[in-house]
Amino acid sequence: MYNHILSIILFTPLLGALLLLFVPKENKNAIRWIANLFALAGLVVSLPLAPWFWAVKGKTGFQFMEGFVDWSARGAQGNWIPSIGASYTLGIDGISFLLIMLTTLLGFISILSSWTAIEERVKEYYIWFLILQTGMLGVFMSLDFFLFYVFWEVMLVPMYLLIGIWGGPRKLYAAIKFFLYTLVGSVAMLLGILFLYFHHYKLTGIYTFSVEALYKTAPLIDPDKAVWVFLGFFLAFAIKVPMFPFHTWLPDAHTEAPTAGSVILAGVLLKMGTYGLIRFSLPLFPAIVQDEMMRSAMMWLSIIAILYGALVTLMQKDMKRLIAYSSVSHLGFCTLGIFALNPLGLAGSVLQQINHGISTGALFLIVGILYERRHSREISEYGGISTVMPVYAAITLIMFMSSLGLPLLNGFIGEFTILQGTFMEKSIAGHSGLFWTAWAVGGVVLGAAYLLWLYQRVFFGPVTNPKNEKLADLTPRELATLIPLVVLAFVIGIYPKPFFQILEQPVNQIVKTVRPDYPVNAPSLSVAAADDEKGKR
Repeated sequence: MYNHILSIILFTPLLGALLLLFVPKENKNAIRWIANLFALAGLVVSLPLAPWFWAVKGKTGFQFMEGFVDWSARGAQGNWIPSIGASYTLGIDGISFLLIMLTTLLGFISILSSWTAIEERVKEYYIWFLILQTGMLGVFMSLDFFLFYVFWEVMLVPMYLLIGIWGGPRKLYAAIKFFLYTLVGSVAMLLGILFLYFHHYKLTGIYTFSVEALYKTAPLIDPDKAVWVFLGFFLAFAIKVPMFPFHTWLPDAHTEAPTAGSVILAGVLLKMGTYGLIRFSLPLFPAIVQDEMMRSAMMWLSIIAILYGALVTLMQKDMKRLIAYSSVSHLGFCTLGIFALNPLGLAGSVLQQINHGISTGALFLIVGILYERRHSREISEYGGISTVMPVYAAITLIMFMSSLGLPLLNGFIGEFTILQGTFMEKSIAGHSGLFWTAWAVGGVVLGAAYLLWLYQRVFFGPVTNPKNEKLADLTPRELATLIPLVVLAFVIGIYPKPFFQILEQPVNQIVKTVRPDYPVNAPSLSVAAADDEKGKR
């Protein structure tokens, strides 16, 4: 299992999807049990990865490398489709490790949350959801561009169907919009991949899609051409994040998707964009991302996303749409940390991606629970809910505080580290780090405003609507979906040091690639984390 842990994690959900093909569609309970068992199995088989990775966390490069030869015992390492130089090569570092663990956890929670919510075409729903899980895991594991692109596209169809078949009243509009936006970005990225592929052949005489091989030759591209290749990758990742102004598909997709679809979309799929920026855009195009004009554009787009997303969130009347727009603001912090181009900014960005998956995933579950009981997400329909659903109200308050960045909860650690990394830069695109940090802090204040306003309207005061007087509190199954996320929010918020230690080596390596003269070991992330803990005590 140790030698093939990544492949086992990758294909466990797909095995469940294949098994469901042979189960009669009329037997809905059996389908639900099988889907949930395989989703749980996907989480369980990923758990040994945690202690195993912890043992090698300080090593340079990717760990748990797997290739096609490991399975076939034929040919060269990773020799999958030799005629085009494509390989089945998997590997992870601290960044992808954390995102894989988030994916397996949220995948199980999302499928468990669907038990009573999905009544039509149950078999197809769970099959597509498990295929989606495999696609997401493949993106975080792939070290071959051909394989990466296959998994990137595999995610597109299941998500399109989840929204288009099991979504809300405007599901077709939202699904088509999501598909078209993502497809445009995917085509642009494909052109960029092909350029890198042929450029590598021109320099070495070897056709390969190996990520590690292309890392070495991509910086040698002519600067005028490199800008266009960078923009091709950037478009794909910016749409997926989504960065302003490519964000307009997100509120519609979130609003119309089923609850589990919204959880996995916010919790994992949006991280594909930020992961792509960190894994590919930075190390492949170090000269481009350091260019003052390009870096200025990235920083301003991040600041606009933070402030615009928060301001639009304040105007929403639909709870789900409100949380969707808040994601635009929160992911703006993540891209701000990425383009700060220092270890603290990058580590804070990755940790905030994990935090966003935990807190926003929980918020979509919370809204979905209320929607199942009342079939309404309008804020005006509620009031005084804490009186009839006290446990639900308490958990909601914790996750709201997590999302707005209250100290001792996970959101604070991520935002603080990003702002610290931005602040410590003497100059970014002609402005001091203080200039960019001051703008970003406005998003923190606005985040508290819209979340506290929402909580006050929905939970405080007397029960204003007679339909809410007999609402049932959380069931054991619903508690099972929320409790792990609450626990993680406290664990990361109180003791984030292990997460920074996992991220220290990969983010230092990326910064060293992009900015060779930057002193990546000063300050050390582990030292910074330790100092932060001492300050709290």
